[in-house]
Amino acid sequence: MDTKTIFSHYLDREVTLSVVLPAGYNLEENYPLILFNDGQDFPALNLVDTLTFLQSEQLIVPHVIVGIHANFDRIYEYGTASQADYAGRGNKAAATTDFVLQELLPHLREHYDVQNHNITYAGFSLGGLMALDMAWHHPEIFAKVGVFSGSLWWRQKALDAGYDDSDRIMHAQIRNSAQKPDLRFWFQCGGLDEYDDRDGDGVIDSIQDTLECMAELEKKGYAWNKEVFYTEVIDGRHNTETWAKVLPAFLKWVSRK
Repeated sequence: MDTKTIFSHYLDREVTLSVVLPAGYNLEENYPLILFNDGQDFPALNLVDTLTFLQSEQLIVPHVIVGIHANFDRIYEYGTASQADYAGRGNKAAATTDFVLQELLPHLREHYDVQNHNITYAGFSLGGLMALDMAWHHPEIFAKVGVFSGSLWWRQKALDAGYDDSDRIMHAQIRNSAQKPDLRFWFQCGGLDEYDDRDGDGVIDSIQDTLECMAELEKKGYAWNKEVFYTEVIDGRHNTETWAKVLPAFLKWVSRK
């Protein structure tokens, strides 16, 4: 795994990247690309060893994988590009989108032999929301999206300010879109991702928000287990240990035609 930095004019900072090349990488292969938000967590996710095993067993297609490191501004740089949440968080998500599309992807195409479309974008927690938002609005570039314990609660109104479920920003974007982008979606959530249950129905909010986001996709015409996939880890928590356990399943899913 190589670590490098590039300067982003949109984010006005150096961005650290973790780049993982497949075994036998050569400059004539034109590899598919997987982007991950929160690339600083690759060691905790045991990503390199997982990739080495899966590729050695021919369980996945070789990919170039790039992790985008977050910094202290993560809560502002990740989110939904068109709208910050009720507390102003995510107000730099549009800049992150511009960084990925206008700076990162051209840089990767220049320095690595990667495809410039059909890209997979994935992330964890708030990084998962960011990946979903970007893929939804740019399906000409992205083909698959992975959302691990996604922050799909992201809302335009606080719970104590008259909130209802229609205030969830990503759900509303999907519901109100006139388009059905050509995408496939993989969601994961853990039974112990949190303990909050805002409506007292016995289902924790993170699972409810995930399933209801998937329901919005189904209403748009996406089919369960064909274009929308879900993995629920019964004892899964909101941490890298849980995400590392499901990472092999996600990577094998990405490799499917």
